[in-house]
Amino acid sequence: MDFSIAFANVGPLATTEGATRFALAAEAAGFESLWTVEHVVVPAGYESQYPYDRSGRMPGAEDAPIPDPLIWLAFVAAATTTIRLATGIVILPQRNPVVFAKEVATLDVMSGGRVELGIGVGWLAEEFDAIGVPFRERGARTDDHIEAMRALWTQDRASYAGRFTEFTDCIQRPQPAQGSVPIHIGGHSDAAARRAGRLGDGFFPGKGTNEELTRLFGVMREAAAEAGRDADRIQLTAGSADVFGPDPVGAVHALEDIGITRCVIPSVLHMADPETTLARFGEDVISRV
Repeated sequence: MDFSIAFANVGPLATTEGATRFALAAEAAGFESLWTVEHVVVPAGYESQYPYDRSGRMPGAEDAPIPDPLIWLAFVAAATTTIRLATGIVILPQRNPVVFAKEVATLDVMSGGRVELGIGVGWLAEEFDAIGVPFRERGARTDDHIEAMRALWTQDRASYAGRFTEFTDCIQRPQPAQGSVPIHIGGHSDAAARRAGRLGDGFFPGKGTNEELTRLFGVMREAAAEAGRDADRIQLTAGSADVFGPDPVGAVHALEDIGITRCVIPSVLHMADPETTLARFGEDVISRV
């Protein structure tokens, strides 16, 4: 089981000192990866429902800083040596896939092949309006953009013709260090599970009990079989509050029992004193699994 930290670029971790201190502490404690979140803008007074809290609102103030995930990860890459650099998630349909493919590949090469790209379709309709991308097209755009980026990453002279993206004999360099970048599909819906089965290298549901995750993984596996893909090659990432309970090792084993290979914990529990709390988690949990 690998261990990672989500919401790595928010709160005090959005600062130069906070990001460096936290990343080095996580690397020293044995964490495999840091996962960043994204919002280009947060329209004041938004009415869209945030799907990961009963209040329908994102945690924190609307004007809390959320640094661009790739730039934050590039900064952290320069300060670290082994920890993997992940987005959890980037809102892919808001991005130009040709430009974004170049940015991701550059970060991957410059960091020594450490990038894990988590992507999602987004939920904040007002943000899509501000960017100028139709909210209702976000699923179709996501599928299109995944295919377009993979073409640029893997073909010497890339060609792709989709609904939203088209290019012929395009040379984009650098290409990723390991030949491509793993794409993890984020989201807790059946649509996200099916997308992971069809197109993902990984699946990262944002929430769910072990029973709910088991059902979603079944949806993912069915979609993979229909697409002629091996579902066992799709990496499963998820977290559980039980890893902070009286039997954290048992909670991790329960995640392993349903196929999860990466356990995610929230950064907010460790922001104040990352050296102490992350080291303790490394000793109490990571070293015992």
